[in-house]
Amino acid sequence: MCRHVACLGPVVALGELLIEPAHSLVRQSWEPRRQVSGTVNADGFGIGWYAEGDPVPARYRRSGPIWGDLTFADLARVVRSGAVLAAVRDATDPGADGEAAAAPFADGPWLFSHNGSVRNWPDSAAPLAAGLPPAELLRLAARTDSALVWALVLHRLRAGDDLGTALAEPVRELASAAPGSRLNLLLTDGVTIAATAWGDSLWYLADAERRRTVVASEPYDDDTRWREVPDRTLLTATRTRVELTPLKENSL
Repeated sequence: MCRHVACLGPVVALGELLIEPAHSLVRQSWEPRRQVSGTVNADGFGIGWYAEGDPVPARYRRSGPIWGDLTFADLARVVRSGAVLAAVRDATDPGADGEAAAAPFADGPWLFSHNGSVRNWPDSAAPLAAGLPPAELLRLAARTDSALVWALVLHRLRAGDDLGTALAEPVRELASAAPGSRLNLLLTDGVTIAATAWGDSLWYLADAERRRTVVASEPYDDDTRWREVPDRTLLTATRTRVELTPLKENSL
């Protein structure tokens, strides 16, 4: 359920990353090759990107399928960025939250996406939700598991955690509270990418020559440099560096 991709590198048109590759995110919305759960990602989509000199990203989100949005195709042709996070959504449960439930979620310099689901939602996550300040719960963007996961991550970011810790700790807590959850998370501030592989596919492409790193649910082309991230792993990356750290339920 859901596919997502983040890229740091030279400035390119969004379409070069999201539309033009043979197995692009757009194609993955109806024909994913490595998706563990679900077959069609038509319940919304979103793109977040950073403009040069502005640390706060712009977003374009819609509640329908990405392949039917002609405005997105036009934007992707002309909008250019060196830091992008985008996602297509397969909803865990039917709901009326519309584009508010579509990743990327955003706050300040951060963009976030969740590929997966929290098992036995919402009861399993109630103890973790109870640990958040009431004001943060009231500000949830949508009534979905992904929105709560984002709130848990954001709480840690605001407390000063680095991107990797802000993902790893909520994943560990959620995996303990709701065993069997799929918790592939993707986070960027336009300079660094952090991601977790937990229950679904995750890949990365490191292109040292172009100073570019791509992290994605699955490869968007047949470049032999794509590498699969082992399950239960935290990935952190910049344009020139990728680090993999094993994740365990009781310790990082």
